[in-house]
Amino acid sequence: MDDLKTRIRNIADFPEPGITFKDITPLLQSPESMRQAVELLAAPYRNQQLTAVAAMEARGFIFGALVAAVLDVGFIPLRKPGKLPYHTHKVDFQLEYGHTSLEIHTDAVMQGDNILVVDDVLATGGTARASCELIEQLSGKVISCAFLVEINALNGRLQLADRQIHSVIQC
Repeated sequence: MDDLKTRIRNIADFPEPGITFKDITPLLQSPESMRQAVELLAAPYRNQQLTAVAAMEARGFIFGALVAAVLDVGFIPLRKPGKLPYHTHKVDFQLEYGHTSLEIHTDAVMQGDNILVVDDVLATGGTARASCELIEQLSGKVISCAFLVEINALNGRLQLADRQIHSVIQC
């Protein structure tokens, strides 16, 4: 675990002054670290009867797709507006440094699907909450949210208070 922590670089004042960005690219450069991170993200869900893993653009796609492959389930991309080619459903939400939206294909989730939401970092929780809302508005069930890194000081768990949360690294 310490090896994974040392491979996450802090970038001060990015993308705006006052924000400390958690840069995962050093971790991705190590096949061993990336494999360990994916295994640790997937481990609690091996026997959960999941239908799919959903992950948000862009860094969440990296871990979400790998976790879906390890768990042998489908992958659902949650994208920025205008990026999906089929009929979409959209939710708007607040980030720590602005407003944005996420979209999902309207046929990506069926009633009763059991979905794991995966992202690289849990910061303020707005993106994860919006992701859960998208899935639930299409009648899917969010089983849990899993993150490589959780920034405890930003209290993102409060946005997901009624959800099961798994974080590999807390800082």
